[in-house]
Amino acid sequence: MKNTTTPSVNQHDPQNCKRIVVLGAPRVGKTSILRRYLRDGFVEDYSPTSEDFLRKLFRIRGETYQIDILDASRERDFPAKRRLSILTGDIFLLVFSLDDRSSFEEVCALRTEILAAKSKLTKSSVPEQCAQLQVPLLVCANKVDLLESEREISKAEVLQALGDDCAYFETSAKDSTNLEKVFETLAKRGGLPTETGPSQHRKVSLRSYQAIRTGRVAGRGSQTPGREDPCGALYPLARRPSFSTDLRKVIGPNTGRKPGKAREKCQIQ
Repeated sequence: MKNTTTPSVNQHDPQNCKRIVVLGAPRVGKTSILRRYLRDGFVEDYSPTSEDFLRKLFRIRGETYQIDILDASRERDFPAKRRLSILTGDIFLLVFSLDDRSSFEEVCALRTEILAAKSKLTKSSVPEQCAQLQVPLLVCANKVDLLESEREISKAEVLQALGDDCAYFETSAKDSTNLEKVFETLAKRGGLPTETGPSQHRKVSLRSYQAIRTGRVAGRGSQTPGREDPCGALYPLARRPSFSTDLRKVIGPNTGRKPGKAREKCQIQ
């Protein structure tokens, strides 16, 4: 019987494994943007997010990359879980809708929470207003395809609240406006190849990806090893790591302490 286990990303290259955390109010288009990112098109009808963790594997210039995507929308009412998602995230995509002022206010609050949490995690002395330079974070104002009369937030108001240094895009998941720029900026700010963008690589099956990765099949393009065309495959069996696994990632695997030393406060409390 053939082994169908998907090989994980090279353990010696942790920088090739990134987690994108997506946050925002319901009904702002987060799932639709993610569908565009994964090249699954656009669905007009709204349905609440049911699958909150996705994984895509890439083969780019002979290197293997893994991108985990966590839609943390269902954690809005669970501050500790949301904070843990923030602490374990590498790249952040915040989404609000241009016809919903409350969703914009929620993104502003989330952005402040992310910068504060990451600053404390690194024990940085950098003020929060400057921490954004160290945290790969993008803000999407979705539904730019709506009529001007339906818009509740102006671009000037957004820039005043977020600052000129914030990566900000006005997008439409429906007609794909500016999404390519969003995906390109996500890659650049997150230290990923631009070929991870949906239009920059071939979408292949998981079986084809495994064959290319292990060298059983040459990638399309040059026959020189490591020079095949970039390709990517969804890993349908991906499951979000458990709460305890993510917690250990934050506080470290060794929780022992010297006798007499006070226990440090957990960072998600």
